[in-house]
Amino acid sequence: MKIIKDIGIQIPQVYLPKPGTDLKKWAVIACDQFTSEPEYWRDVEKIVGDAPSTLNLTFPEAHLEKPGEAERIQSIQAAMRKYLDAGILQPREGLVYVERTVVGRTRKGIILALDLERYDYTKGSTSLIRATEGTIVERLPPRMKIREGAALELPHILVLIDDPNHTVIEPLSAAKSKLEKLYDFDLMLDSGHLAGYAVSEDHENKIVAALRDLARPETFAAKYGIGKDHPVLLFAMGDGNHSLATAKAIWEKMKPQVGMDHPARYALVEIENVHDDGLEFEPIHRVLFGLKKDLFAALEKTFGANLSFKPVASVQEMVRAVDEADGQKQVIGLVGGGKKFGLIEIAHTSSNLPVGTIQSFLDPFMKDGGAEKIDYVHGGDVVARLGLQAGNAGLYLPGMRKSDLFKTVILDGALPRKTFSMGEAREKRFYMEARKIS
Repeated sequence: MKIIKDIGIQIPQVYLPKPGTDLKKWAVIACDQFTSEPEYWRDVEKIVGDAPSTLNLTFPEAHLEKPGEAERIQSIQAAMRKYLDAGILQPREGLVYVERTVVGRTRKGIILALDLERYDYTKGSTSLIRATEGTIVERLPPRMKIREGAALELPHILVLIDDPNHTVIEPLSAAKSKLEKLYDFDLMLDSGHLAGYAVSEDHENKIVAALRDLARPETFAAKYGIGKDHPVLLFAMGDGNHSLATAKAIWEKMKPQVGMDHPARYALVEIENVHDDGLEFEPIHRVLFGLKKDLFAALEKTFGANLSFKPVASVQEMVRAVDEADGQKQVIGLVGGGKKFGLIEIAHTSSNLPVGTIQSFLDPFMKDGGAEKIDYVHGGDVVARLGLQAGNAGLYLPGMRKSDLFKTVILDGALPRKTFSMGEAREKRFYMEARKIS
């Protein structure tokens, strides 16, 4: 395994399922999806059956804080050892070029490992690898239980680079006919298609050189109009922020005992270019379950005369109004909560983004027992379906421009948590590759 210290990456040894494995049953979606839709995971279980699958190697968060959690973790770790011992997973050295096609768009990426010594998720970080949203440290312990003692990691982490000239990833697309194809199959449950290719040593060298060019202080400073002494941000978190933070927390805990030359120092990720035409930033909406307090009264108390409300006739009208809002007031859609469909308008906000404004309200509202649970969901249809259920409320939020991400993080620090998502739920990364971490 080759380490390129100056840009914080490792050329990893990845494990892929042996030839003949049914890959449609092998690959399952990121564990943090469909957490309020258990029927999705029941469908996955039916499809997988007794076949080898990453379902047996990961912990869907729909099952977190449910009876049998400790037994499930033990079963996951036992399955990892079994798959390795039985040769179901087989190693290969090198980068992997991946293409994910879904809803008519194709995203391109490279599987590599990032050096956790170059990553810091704390507020105000200036590390080479940075979080793009606030990290909730209270969410790490359950994830640490799963990773701690595990033989393998299986990433759903997507990390972004800002490469407007398409120098790092895109050349592989033009050359893929000459690369060895590692897998090529349709994903389950209408989630599109996934293909992976072995990256040759020649292309590997070109990728490293291109990443080094992006990380040059003079290039970085010119791109963002900042001083050359400003710390370089090369890798910005896209999806899986808490998964990478979990890997970091485990590494910090381990390294006094194992030293610096240990596989847990690195984390397997997929990097993608924020300028990829196939990459869409989608907003992440909020759904409150089991309201205990009057949501609208709490909004009025918090925002006072700056708050106004306008009822609308349908979810379609609400979505259109929020998506097309342009003005000094921030517009957020409300579903349920005693109002059916409507538009919340808030003036003179302290946050530049509506998601920051509403999250600053929701955090104390939930802490004060305003609702039993909050979930973060994708799609206006899901907000409407869940928000209209008795005792619930949904908040539909506008998205942010992906071209603003890097400069915003560089100048302002991490965004409010759950600000954006790289695609909607079925577009999320599927588990395919594994890497040994113990």
